[in-house]
Amino acid sequence: MKLSMHDIYDVISTRFGTRRIQRFLDVLKPAADMNILDVGGYPWFWLNAAVTAKITLLNPHVIPGLSERFSDRFEFVVGDGCRLNYQDKSFDIVFSNSVIEHVGTFERQKAFASEARRVGASLWIQTPARTFFMEPHLLTPFIHFLPQSLQRKLLRRFTVWGLMTKPTAAQVDDFIDEVRLLNYREMTELFPDCEIHRERLMGLTKSYIAVRRDVTQAR
Repeated sequence: MKLSMHDIYDVISTRFGTRRIQRFLDVLKPAADMNILDVGGYPWFWLNAAVTAKITLLNPHVIPGLSERFSDRFEFVVGDGCRLNYQDKSFDIVFSNSVIEHVGTFERQKAFASEARRVGASLWIQTPARTFFMEPHLLTPFIHFLPQSLQRKLLRRFTVWGLMTKPTAAQVDDFIDEVRLLNYREMTELFPDCEIHRERLMGLTKSYIAVRRDVTQAR
């Protein structure tokens, strides 16, 4: 059976996702009567988590069949994470897992962070760390440290992603324009009212998590 990028991502996300969701439960302790907005998330991240709160999954597009299959557990909404159509503090928790690095420019990342902070009483926003040696989407070390002009030349033939998916030149351009990894200073700028936690691997910071607890909740 031929191994695909989806298979590789699935193994990685399962390994780190299980630990991450447990950390989320330990820190924010979502109760059954809470509501959670997962910006950019999908059902499978939550399926094995001990979460009984109401979960709304917001994405810019519809994936056929998902809403019908999981309608008993999730609410599915089409929307833009940089422009949320909700009132202030509409959700007890705004959650996002490896999404903010996909919205393009730093200005759109500012909008994403601002909207999450506005709509959620508590926050849990995770993103891969730019300083980590492995680029998590390309599964290739150090390439994200190079100038974009050089990355465009290398992505198709010198990354795991490129060799396995054989992207067109247009798809390479789309990737370069879409993905922007964040460093610690930028995370503190985007989330000034949050604690910035570090997720480590081999002693190195692999991801950042912006965490804000709702001080009105005595839990």
